[in-house]
Amino acid sequence: MSEVVPPEVRPKPAVPVKPSGVGVAGLSQVPGGSSLGSLGSLGSGGSALLGYVGIDTIIEQMRRKTMKTGFDFNIMVVGHSGLGKSTLVNTLFKSQVSRKSSGWSREDKIPRTVEIKAVSHVIEEGGVKMKLTVIDTPGFGDQINNDNCWEPIAKYINEQYEKFLKEEVNIARKKRIPDTRVHCCLYFISPTGHSLRPLDMEFMRHLSRVVNIIPVIAKADTLTVEEKAEFKQRVRKELEAHGIEFYPQKEFDEDMEDKADNDKIREFMPFAVVGSDKEYQVNGKRVLGRKTPWGVVEVENPSHCEFARLRDFLIRSHLQDLKEVTHNIHYETYRAKRLNDNGGLPPVSSAPDSEEPHESNL
Repeated sequence: MSEVVPPEVRPKPAVPVKPSGVGVAGLSQVPGGSSLGSLGSLGSGGSALLGYVGIDTIIEQMRRKTMKTGFDFNIMVVGHSGLGKSTLVNTLFKSQVSRKSSGWSREDKIPRTVEIKAVSHVIEEGGVKMKLTVIDTPGFGDQINNDNCWEPIAKYINEQYEKFLKEEVNIARKKRIPDTRVHCCLYFISPTGHSLRPLDMEFMRHLSRVVNIIPVIAKADTLTVEEKAEFKQRVRKELEAHGIEFYPQKEFDEDMEDKADNDKIREFMPFAVVGSDKEYQVNGKRVLGRKTPWGVVEVENPSHCEFARLRDFLIRSHLQDLKEVTHNIHYETYRAKRLNDNGGLPPVSSAPDSEEPHESNL
């Protein structure tokens, strides 16, 4: 029998002593002699990081990149003349971004058909630049016969989806596709205090499938507190009875936190708002408001109207979500139907592109 030779035992290499106060990034020692990466946690009681990796800088990297690229936001305002659409948009963004600043005057005649006018501005605040496009719809609801007056608006919205889709399916497409899709549609309801008009119902029924609609009651200072509360409740019941959904839709709530926040917002809708670009002196400070014989209606005072809630909802909390719902829901629905109807690729139109909106820097 051959003699069994024990395997050679090699001495373990000496491990240098870690200087005090210096963490070892990447590895952490666990019982049993094995080692885990600094990201390998063992359940809730996993090993702690022994050194700084820098993962938390991802947020700052994303911020710098998006700051260079800038942001786009396209908002459409719909409602018949005299409801203060331009004034409200100017008040929302504290800038002259409405079509009034592009040469429109009250002496202009009401158009015979619905027109689409888009005006773009670059707004900067705190180093953040945003290209804001306001799409106005003069002539909507101002005619004796308003049959199908929403069709030009629906056509414009679908044209912007088509334009984005054509850029997306190009072989040599742009690194950043210009986004002219309508992210939000503010629909202005007349403060009648009674009920929605048939035109209001038809518009929201047809357009709620293709765009984010946010209903607002215009010039809410013409209603008493009781009338306003009853009118808001009646509008919600009518929309629910006809199966009309407005943003934020319940089926798009991603988690319980979103549902809780959006449920609070849905309780206030439609927002009863007042817009004004004039300042008045109230209690020693300048405020935006509308002067009446019995006092000043302060636009940003929550006890006077719900403009502040609309602004916070539209700009400060849900602006990015409006864009994501537009891209992931409305645009994807249009894209799937379009590609399916045309065998995978949309036909190339020989018609020239529609006139680009005027741009200016504020």
